[in-house]
Amino acid sequence: MEEHIIADRTLIKTARIVSAVFTPFSIPFVAFLILFLFSYLNIMPLAYKLIVLGVVYCFTILMPTLTIFLFRKINGFEAKDLTDRKKRYVPYLLTIISYVFCMLMMRKLNIPWYMSGIILTALLMMLISIILNLKWKLSEHMLGMGGIVGGVVSFSALFGYNPVWWLSLFILIAGVLGTARIILQHHTLSEVLTGFVVGFICSLLVLHPIANILFRIFLL
Repeated sequence: MEEHIIADRTLIKTARIVSAVFTPFSIPFVAFLILFLFSYLNIMPLAYKLIVLGVVYCFTILMPTLTIFLFRKINGFEAKDLTDRKKRYVPYLLTIISYVFCMLMMRKLNIPWYMSGIILTALLMMLISIILNLKWKLSEHMLGMGGIVGGVVSFSALFGYNPVWWLSLFILIAGVLGTARIILQHHTLSEVLTGFVVGFICSLLVLHPIANILFRIFLL
């Protein structure tokens, strides 16, 4: 009996670590970092790459984290309280505002569409999620993972590389992360799977060179 308790505690601790490492806030920054390291964009000047990464970090990680932290402190909420569907609207709105400012900065810097499209993808996912949140609580973590897998497919079509190894890696991570969210009882299996599918579709619609009509309309 004691061995089972220890095993359960280890499993829960591992699930918490996985959830913390693959936080949704880090996904856009990691996506830009991968582009700058593993695509032809690595020939860009270092100063340009640092400016873009700095903008992405400030508006997709620093600002949302800081504003949500202040929101929690003002209202006396713990981090676990934000798993309640009714308390997720303000954090969503604060994050959306930060991402909108990120998009504006990127347009001012004339960032190519396939790069700023990463931010637009995240914005689209959050807007869909906040609407569905009226009745259902999608997994933000799995939205992000679905977006990554969709991004790999889209950028493979754009840059002409074989995505098999990247897809294998991120699908494996998605499976581990989805399992962790279920173990922690933050989401059901349907919420995890639906979150992944929504993120994947949003990413294809915005980033895929054939299907990115939505992004073109947004720029008009």
